[in-house]
Amino acid sequence: MTTLAVQQLTLSHFRSHKRAEMEIDPRPIAIYGPNGAGKTNLLEAVSLLSPGRGLRRAGADDLTRRPEALGWKITALLQSLHQTHEIETWAEAGSPRQLRIDGKTAPQTALGRIARILWLVPSMDRLWIEGADGRRRFLDRATLSFEPTHAEAVLSYDKAMRERNRLLKDMVRDPHWYTAIEAQMAEAATLIQANRHRAISELTTAQDDATTAFPTAKLALISADPIPDNLQAALAANRPRDMAAGRTLIGPHRADLDAVFADKGVAAKDCSTGEQKALLISLILANARALARDFGAPPILLLDEVAAHLDATRRAALYDEICSLGAQAFMTGTGSELFAELGDRAQHIEVTDSDGHSTITRKDAP
Repeated sequence: MTTLAVQQLTLSHFRSHKRAEMEIDPRPIAIYGPNGAGKTNLLEAVSLLSPGRGLRRAGADDLTRRPEALGWKITALLQSLHQTHEIETWAEAGSPRQLRIDGKTAPQTALGRIARILWLVPSMDRLWIEGADGRRRFLDRATLSFEPTHAEAVLSYDKAMRERNRLLKDMVRDPHWYTAIEAQMAEAATLIQANRHRAISELTTAQDDATTAFPTAKLALISADPIPDNLQAALAANRPRDMAAGRTLIGPHRADLDAVFADKGVAAKDCSTGEQKALLISLILANARALARDFGAPPILLLDEVAAHLDATRRAALYDEICSLGAQAFMTGTGSELFAELGDRAQHIEVTDSDGHSTITRKDAP
C-alpha cells in the first residue's frame, strides 16, 4: 500500500513545546497525558502541514511559546506516496507564516498537493447546532482534500466579495465599479459550488459502500437564498437590497451543509450529543476512505480526545477501521487505557508538563 505519513516531526518554541522531536512510522499514534500537557499542540503542528491556519485557526503570533515569544518553527519529513518531502514552516515574531518545501519557498496551497490531512477536535462537537460558518468550513476542508485548488477559488471569491462589500457600504451606485468584481465572484462561485457538490457526492458514496459501526448521514448543500445559475446577473439585480444591508446577501458564502441521521430520518441538529459525535466520526472516516481511492493513500487523521466520548465497543470499532484503512492517525486522550485496544498496532507516546514545558516520552504498548 502506498503511504502518506509523517516520518519525523521537530518543533521549536511552538506552543508549550520549547523543543520536541518525534520519529514515527505509518502506524497510528496514541498520545496520552494530563490535560494541558501539550497533546493537542502536537496535533496542531501536524495540521500546519496542510494549507490554512490549522485545527485551531490560530494566527502566527498565537503559536509561539510564551513567555519568550521568539517565533516558532515546525520541520517535518513527510512520505507522500512514493516521495519524501522536507517541509519547514515558521514565523518570526510579528511576521506572517512562511513555508519551504524541499528547500524552496512555496505557497501554502502547495501543501494541498502533497498532503491530505483531516481532523476532528472537541470544538467541532457542536457543529450541527451552531451557525452555518462552522459547517461551511467543515465542508470546505473536506472539499479541499479532494480538490487542492478549492482554496484558491474560495480566496478569490472572498477577496472580490470584500471589495464589493466596501462599495456597498460606501453607497457607491455607479455600476462600472461593480462589473469586474461581480464577474470574478461569479466565476469563483461556479468552481466553489461544483467542488462542494463533488465532495458531498464522494462522502455519500464512501458511506454507502462501507460496513461500519458508525451511522450514515444524508448530506445536502442548502442555502436560505438559492444561488442562481447566472450569479453575475443576480448580483447586479440585487445591488439595492445588498446596499441596504451593507453586505452581499447571495452567493456560496451563504451556503450551509445539511445532514440527516439516515437510519432514523432525524436532522443532525435534533440528534443526541452521542449521535452527533458519531455522525462526525462517520463523515471523517468516509472522507478518509474516499481519499484512499482518490489520492492513492489514506489521509493523515488528527483525532483530538476522540476516545473519551465513545463506549468501549465503538472505540474498538474506530481503531479497527483506522488500522484497516492503513491511515496514520494521531489520537489524544488523558490515559493510556483509552488506547488499550490498539496494542502494538499503534505507537504510544506520553506527554507530560513541568512548569509550562512539555516533554514527550515514547512508551511500549500497554
